[in-house]
Amino acid sequence: MVNKQSARKNWYQHYLVRFWMLYLFLLLLIFFFFIGVANNLFGPMPSFEELENPQTNLATEIYSSDGKLMGTYYVENRSNVEYKELPLHLVQALLATEDIRFEKHAGVDIKALFRVAFGVLTGNHKGGGSTLTQQLAKNLFPRESNLSTGKLVMRKFKEWITAIRLERNYSKQEILAMYLNTVDFGSQSWGIKIAAKTFFNKDVDSLKVEEAAVLVGVINAPTWYSPVRNPQRSFERRNLIIRQMEKYHFIDSETGDSLRQIPLDMSGFGLKGHATGPATYFREILRMEMREWCRTHFKADGTPYDLYKDGLKIYTTIDSRLQKYAEEAVIEHLRDDLQPAFFRHWKGYPNAPFDFPPAVAKQEISYLIDLSMRRSNRYMQLREQGMPADSIKIIFNTPVPMKVFSWNGPVDTVMTPMDSIRYSKFFLQAGLMSVDPHTGHILAYVGGIDYRFFQYDHVKLSRRQVGSTFKPFLYSLAMQEGEFTPCSRVANVQYSVDLPDGTIWSPRNTSNKKIGEEVTLKWALANSNNWISAFLIKRYPPYSVVAMARKMGVTAPLDPVPALALGSSDISLYEMTGAFNTFVNKGVNIQPIMVLRIEDKYGNVIESFIPEKQEAMSEETAYLMLDLMKGVVQSGTGIRLRLKYGLHNPIAGKTGTTQNQSDGWFMGIIPDLTTGIWVGGEDRSVHFRTITLGQGANMAMPIWALFIQKVYADKTLNISQGDFQRPMQPLSVTLDCDKYDLESESFDEMIESVEF
Repeated sequence: MVNKQSARKNWYQHYLVRFWMLYLFLLLLIFFFFIGVANNLFGPMPSFEELENPQTNLATEIYSSDGKLMGTYYVENRSNVEYKELPLHLVQALLATEDIRFEKHAGVDIKALFRVAFGVLTGNHKGGGSTLTQQLAKNLFPRESNLSTGKLVMRKFKEWITAIRLERNYSKQEILAMYLNTVDFGSQSWGIKIAAKTFFNKDVDSLKVEEAAVLVGVINAPTWYSPVRNPQRSFERRNLIIRQMEKYHFIDSETGDSLRQIPLDMSGFGLKGHATGPATYFREILRMEMREWCRTHFKADGTPYDLYKDGLKIYTTIDSRLQKYAEEAVIEHLRDDLQPAFFRHWKGYPNAPFDFPPAVAKQEISYLIDLSMRRSNRYMQLREQGMPADSIKIIFNTPVPMKVFSWNGPVDTVMTPMDSIRYSKFFLQAGLMSVDPHTGHILAYVGGIDYRFFQYDHVKLSRRQVGSTFKPFLYSLAMQEGEFTPCSRVANVQYSVDLPDGTIWSPRNTSNKKIGEEVTLKWALANSNNWISAFLIKRYPPYSVVAMARKMGVTAPLDPVPALALGSSDISLYEMTGAFNTFVNKGVNIQPIMVLRIEDKYGNVIESFIPEKQEAMSEETAYLMLDLMKGVVQSGTGIRLRLKYGLHNPIAGKTGTTQNQSDGWFMGIIPDLTTGIWVGGEDRSVHFRTITLGQGANMAMPIWALFIQKVYADKTLNISQGDFQRPMQPLSVTLDCDKYDLESESFDEMIESVEF
C-alpha cells in the first residue's frame, strides 16, 4: 500500500514538474514571440519616431481673421482637435459604446479578451475585445488588404504591441483625441472636427448629446449608420448609444428618455467640398497662390510643404461677417432685381442674350458657344484622353441628365452640354472686393455668383473695361500737378484730340446738362462728364496718366492713348479696389493682401505677411479726390444711395459704365472700407441694350448699398459712419466752390496752353 501511494506521489510530482515546465516554456515562448514581433522579426513594426509623430494626411485649414474655419485643402478632409475641445458627453458616449474599461487597461483589455474567448466557445457573444487604443493603432498604421488568416492573426499581435506602446507614449486624454482625429466618419469626413462641420455645421465643442451620439454611432459602419443615407438605422443606433450612456450612469434615465424622443435633425448637413461654404472664389485664388508658396518653402527634412497633407493653418484677412454680408448683397440684387429685369429685357428676342447685328448674329453666337465649349473642363479632359475634336462635339450635342444653375437652386434637367453653355450665358456675373484702407487687408471677396457652376473669378483673374471709374486717376494727376482744384472751372464743350494716324478723337456725353457753361471739376466728375476728361487728357499726356495709375498699384496693360481718359483699358477689380484705397489712405498705395500668417500643424509660425506700400500722391491731393467723389453721391450719378437706400453719411464713390453697357462698376469708399464692385455678362456681347438699365449705378451700385446697410447694422464691426480724416496741414485750396475764385491763372490763360 505504501509503495502504491509513493508511486502515485512520484507520478503526481513528475507530471506537476512537467506541467510547470511546459507552462514556463509557453510563457517564455510567448514572451520571446512578442519580443520577436516587437523587434521586427515577423515584419516591420512602427518605430519610436513613428509613434511619436504618427503620419496622417492632415488637411490645410483656412481661417478667417475672426477665427472661423472657412474651408480646407485636402487629400483626406481631416483636421485635428485637442482633448480640451471635446465635450464631455462626446467622450462619455464613445467610452460607453466602444471601451468602458478604457481608463483601467494599458492598451489591451485582458478581461475583454477572455470574454470574447468565452463567447466564441459558448456562442454567447457579448461585445468585442478591441480597445480604443488598439483601434487607434489600426487607424494610424492600417492593415494591408486581403490578409490570410495567419497574417491577420500576426497583425493582431502587432496591434496589441503597438497599443501598449501608444499607452506608454501618450496620456489617456491624448489617445482619446488621437482616436477621434483618425476615424473615418464617411461623407468625405475624416476626424471628429470635420464630421461635426459636415453633419451638423458645428464646431466640436458645440455638439449636443444626441448629435454626439449620432457621430459615435457612425464610427463602426459609416455607410450603414449614415444619418443621411440611412436615417432610420442611424436613429436607432443613436438611441442605443444613449441607452449605453444610461447604463454606465453618464446620464439619468429621465434625460435618456427625453433624448431618445428627439427626431434626427440633419438640416445642417453639407459636404464640405471646395465648391461649397463661404468665400469659395477667394479660397480658390488662395489655393493657387499657396501651391506656389509650397514649392518654395521647405520642412525640416528638406522636402517642400504639401498643401493637401501637411496640416498647415492659413490665417487670412477675410472677416467672416463682412464676407457673409457681401455674398448676401450680391445674391439679393442679382436674384431679386437685376436678373429678372435682364430676362424681361431680352424676352422674345431670338438671339438673346447676345447683342449682335442681325447680319452676323448667327456666326458670332456660334463662335462664342464653340469657344466656351473648348474652354470647358469636360472638353479639355476628353482631349487629354486622346478623343478627336469631332467626337467630342458629338458628345456636346447629345442630351444627358445634368444639374444647371438657377437662382432658386440647382435644377435637374436633360439637355445637351452645348445647350447648357447657351443657357449659362443668360446669367449676369458679379465681383466684389472690400479692403481695410489702413492695413490693405482684404475683408470680403466675392468672385462670382455660384462657384459650383461658374468657376471663373471676376475679382483677380478677370480684366474688364473700367469706363468712368478710371477718371479719378486723371483728376488726381491734374490736382497733384497743382493746376487744378475741385472748384476749378472748365467750359463744358466738346473737345477733340488729333491722333497720330490723322484721325480725330472726339468723345460724346450721355447728358446735355450745362452745355457751353463753365463747370467745376467736382461737378464734372459727379456727372461723369466725358468732355472735361478730354480737356484734361490734352493737358496731361496719356503717359503721365499711366504713370499715376502705376503708382496707385495698377499693373494691367494700359494703352497711352486719349481714350484712356474714359477708361478704355481692361483692369481687374482687384487692382481697381487697391488703387482707390490710395485716396482714403492719405495718398499712400497699400498693396491688398489676403494672408496674415501661415502656421505648421504644431502651431509654429512659418511666415507672416505685411503689405507693400508706395506713396502715389500728396495727402492733400488724396483728400481733394475724396471730396470730388463725395460729390458723385451728393448730387451726381450715385445720388440714389441717398434717395433710395437712405445712406446719408459721408461716402466717396464713382460709377462706371463701358461701351454698350457691357460692364457696370461702382467704387465706394467710407473711412473704414474701400469696396469695388463689377457686374456684367460672361461675354461682352451679353448686356442690357439701354443705358438706363445697363449703367453702373443700376447694375453695381445697389450691391454696394445693400452690403453697407448690412455692415452698418452689425455694431460688432465698429465700422465708422463719420467723415474722412482731414490732412494735418491746412488745405491750400477751398472746397466751397461757391466762394472759389481762380487765383493762379484765369480760364482763358489755362486753355491757351492746350491746342484744341
